Amino acid sequence: MGSSFRLTTACAAALSLPLLASSSPVSRNHSTTPFDWDETKYVIAFGDSYTYAQGTLGYANSTFIGSNLNISFTPQQLLSDRIQQEDVDSTANRGPNWIEDITQCGTKEGLTDPRTCPVQLWDFAFGGADITVEYLPLHHNWSVQLVNQTAQFLDYGQPVLKDFVDADKTLVAVWIGINDIGDSDELAVDFPTFYDEDITAMFEQSITPVYNAGYKKWLFMNLPPLNRSPPNLVRAAGPLPNATMIDWWDESLQSHADAFAAAHEDASVMIFDANTFLNGVLDNATEYGFTNTTGYCPEYDQPLPVEQYGCLPLYDYFWYNTGHLTTHTHSVIAAELEKFLKAWSK
Repeated sequence: MGSSFRLTTACAAALSLPLLASSSPVSRNHSTTPFDWDETKYVIAFGDSYTYAQGTLGYANSTFIGSNLNISFTPQQLLSDRIQQEDVDSTANRGPNWIEDITQCGTKEGLTDPRTCPVQLWDFAFGGADITVEYLPLHHNWSVQLVNQTAQFLDYGQPVLKDFVDADKTLVAVWIGINDIGDSDELAVDFPTFYDEDITAMFEQSITPVYNAGYKKWLFMNLPPLNRSPPNLVRAAGPLPNATMIDWWDESLQSHADAFAAAHEDASVMIFDANTFLNGVLDNATEYGFTNTTGYCPEYDQPLPVEQYGCLPLYDYFWYNTGHLTTHTHSVIAAELEKFLKAWSK
């Protein structure tokens, strides 16, 4: 990724600095629409299970609102929906995730109206999502792919939110690709080309339409170290996806973000290097309070505290299950990400 560290006339697509280094960005935000995290009052999120917030009107264990079976919603439904935080099954990690942590929206047990949060979180991510069915099939017939999440937002969310959500004080956050790289890891394709076409579809069909709706401040997250997930550590033939495949995806995302920033000089475009940061956390686990980075509790989804089943406390684990992160790991990401966003501000 070394070639990506360059300054553009727009906001350069930047990476988080390595573990334990200063959180100052490599290059400054030169967009004509400067970003200021302290002035950000709204976050609109898209992605998969790493990012969704469970809503009272969302499909169970999948989303804040709607599904592919019923993607539309009324203004009254959107405004009456609540983020639901429970001990089990309210997220893919049994507690708040990174997007809830950085907004402090939906982190407390019970129900939360996004409009009451320090930073309002309007989350259209869907558990199990890929980018588009052009390249990969739905996980389930109720899944909402990324290009459909953004269409859902533009068709049904934006007409409501535009009345009180100020686009100039809004960050659009996108974390996608975890399922894309996993679902395609055994396809007979040229992976760099496949990933690039998939990400091209994302920018053409999701990012550009939302930008055209007036949203100029963007955060992208690259892939976590899926090659170091518990199943991959013991896979006889080696990890799938492996580190090289993850690098190919991340390099393509970086290239597209650079190009988008260069073509839209009024856009602030940031990439948080979740891969480098989380690899550093895994390599320095005890400094972050982790005692187990190679396994997970098999009883992770049971109703009682996992210690009742002979496991360590969930806080001790980096991995929640075969591919998801614990809420502790999400909180570690959020803390570093907040430093990154403040460093990029103005």
